Amino acid sequence: MAQIAKKTKRYPSDLTDEEWEQFAPLMPKPGRRGRPREGDFREVINAVRSWSVRVVTCH
Repeated sequence: MAQIAKKTKRYPSDLTDEEWEQFAPLMPKPGRRGRPREGDFREVINAVRSWSVRVVTCH
């Protein structure tokens, strides 16, 4: 979590370390071919959760 806190602002909808420990094993492993990953799955999940919270509260 220290790496994320330094890179981006934290939001209430962001995954806690405990939630991420349960969620991380479900993420696909990097492929052997193609470009290496640049993004962090935790950041992507946090963005989707943040977006979904805003969409639900607007309607």
